[in-house]
Amino acid sequence: MKIINRRDIILFSVLLGLASASISAEIEIFPTHPIKLLVGFAAGGSSDTVARIMAPRLAEFLKQTIVIENKSGAGGNIASDFLIKAPADGYTIMLGTVGSLAVNQHLNKLNYDPVADTAALSMAVVFTNVLVVNANSDIRTLDDYIKQARPASTRLSFGSSGIGGSGHLAGELLKSAAGLSNQHIAYRGGAPAMNDLLGGVLPAIFSSPTDALQHIQSGKIRAIATTGAKRLEALPQVPTIAESGYPGFDATNWYAFVAPLKTPPEVIRKLNAAIIATLADPAVVTQLRKLGVDPTPSTPAEAARHIRTESEKWGIVVRNAKIKSDS
Repeated sequence: MKIINRRDIILFSVLLGLASASISAEIEIFPTHPIKLLVGFAAGGSSDTVARIMAPRLAEFLKQTIVIENKSGAGGNIASDFLIKAPADGYTIMLGTVGSLAVNQHLNKLNYDPVADTAALSMAVVFTNVLVVNANSDIRTLDDYIKQARPASTRLSFGSSGIGGSGHLAGELLKSAAGLSNQHIAYRGGAPAMNDLLGGVLPAIFSSPTDALQHIQSGKIRAIATTGAKRLEALPQVPTIAESGYPGFDATNWYAFVAPLKTPPEVIRKLNAAIIATLADPAVVTQLRKLGVDPTPSTPAEAARHIRTESEKWGIVVRNAKIKSDS
């Protein structure tokens, strides 16, 4: 057995001190090389669009390149799993969705907890979904929709971008609130669901405004109601479900920035400051609001609290509706 002498202990202490000083110095000058921004869905989707609007300005504030990496699949779980396993140094972050951060753990058996195993950086955007029908539909109000969706023999299905997504959950929440019998049809993204609605194959969709606005404005589809607590700024004439007879109804979609759990506080502070500055930039705000989404910067603590609260809320909906994953 080797005996460790005093000289070895002193040498170890010196080396440990030098290593700690090096790490502290690196944190102080963070970032020194490009930052990878993970998006859990394919290019062209809503979260990818938001990330690409923000990335150039975020890079300017951080004085470093932002590289967007799309790791699509499993409702955002592939990107989340990659993030959890990445070094906690601030060079890998993710723009997570309500599904990947607050819902998927209630649908799937994951080897990680998106709430407990990530460090929140800031909220990004908040927006509400829109219940839309084809322009040729005889459904013109939420009452019309409810009447057709309530009978046990109804053929009025509703579509969404996928199981566990915000549109699906909004539809299930309305089914519960109004005692409806219509069935959900899951698509692998908002675009194919919208294509079937436009083609008359699908009666209704709970869609994101980014997918629906252009078709509403062109008159190809009709907006019936929005799912948030207040009216959508881009569609001020469309009532909310809450004001249409279901007080308290609120199914809000959102994205938030997160990092690996043990990311140093000083790195989190720098990333948070850059995200807040980006979301306050007039050009970024204008681009985001044209999509029907509202910039919602926050502190890390506020973002963490929101993610946790939403996970609890949607966990109840998933269990009550007995929603099962398709994976």
